[in-house]
Amino acid sequence: MRRTLAALGLSLFSALAFAQGAYPSKTVRFVIDTAPGGITDILGRLGADWLSQQLGRNFVVENRVGASGHIAIEQMVKATPDGYSLMMAGGGNLVIQPFLQKNLTYDPVNDVLPVFNFAETPHILVVPSSLPVSTLAEFIAYAKANPGKLHYGSAGIGSPPHLAADNLARLAGLQMVHIPYKGVGGAMPDLVAGRIQLISMSLGSARPNIKAGTFKALAAGSKKRLAGLPDVPTSAEAGLPGWEMTAWFGLFAPKGTPTDVVRLLNDRLQAFTDDAKTRQRYMELGAEPIGGSPASFSERLRSDYAYWGRVIKESGIKLE
Repeated sequence: MRRTLAALGLSLFSALAFAQGAYPSKTVRFVIDTAPGGITDILGRLGADWLSQQLGRNFVVENRVGASGHIAIEQMVKATPDGYSLMMAGGGNLVIQPFLQKNLTYDPVNDVLPVFNFAETPHILVVPSSLPVSTLAEFIAYAKANPGKLHYGSAGIGSPPHLAADNLARLAGLQMVHIPYKGVGGAMPDLVAGRIQLISMSLGSARPNIKAGTFKALAAGSKKRLAGLPDVPTSAEAGLPGWEMTAWFGLFAPKGTPTDVVRLLNDRLQAFTDDAKTRQRYMELGAEPIGGSPASFSERLRSDYAYWGRVIKESGIKLE
């Protein structure tokens, strides 16, 4: 009886200690699965700084680069599930790359614990200003009138821009030639010059050229119009429902991390996303805020994983 009461007392003490802010009681390791400078890194660092300020402990950022995010993911999966090891990751590394990579040592859906979905960057379809089309319907008609003569660029075989444009071609019944580059940045001069005729890319990357008038935006691969590009229709509004491409960026923890820790992190990061300065920064990056519960994030992860599994299987795309 005394042992039972002692155990109950310890449990209540632990719950009270957590409620009083016992977590975090030491530095938190905040791994980012990409190199410094990209949008995953920017959002991750902003979130880590916010958590440090809100919770009174350092959330120390560490970039773990390589193997399309798998080095960081493997490290996170193996970490102690105590809330002191977290990972910021781009969605493509969890819902797209697993279908292109071989010999994964983890389950990208069941071995990770979604904590918070920061934002997404929907792709937009852009063409050079010299191309004689102004809408997605006109582009599809133009491509059908010139089978095999139009070229689309990407950030490499199996990259989101490749998968997005390939999916567009299959949905619309188009014959286009894929030109892979080492990153979207390498493709942009050729799009400006009209040597390629289409890229699916993020608004943040395309905006300078759209503003300069060298690119035309035909449609957004999102369910609703973008706050940063309100005059451009969604693909469904433009006549091609079913074509979507959005990259999201979220925080994960090892499976088994205490629910109270996950809730606390989610709550603080929701306040971060709702902050007016954060919303302005998102706008500058061409990102759309998401937020929501861990459960809604988990559902998004599973839904996107199933969707891209089907798309990649139908496309037949394989990494060399």
